[in-house]
Amino acid sequence: MRFLPALISSALILAASSAFAESRVFIIANQAVDHCLAKGDKCGASAARTYCQSREFAQASAYRRVDPDEITGSVPKSGTNCSHGHCDEYVAITCQR
Repeated sequence: MRFLPALISSALILAASSAFAESRVFIIANQAVDHCLAKGDKCGASAARTYCQSREFAQASAYRRVDPDEITGSVPKSGTNCSHGHCDEYVAITCQR
């Protein structure tokens, strides 16, 4: 009879720990992920995962193109302050531990 409450408690603890998994969104400009997304190539998932792993995260749970208007703060615009001409292309990668 004590087995059922212990099983339920264990399941709740497991569910709570996964719900609190650390995740972080990185905004990057003109990287390999951006080119893969722009072309619709499958390399986007692999590049996003590699990016997350390089920052000591286990996996990339999502990645997408981001409009510069969605980013709070200062971002360079194409023109005089932009050295490579693609300052308006951004990708958001969500990484999880």
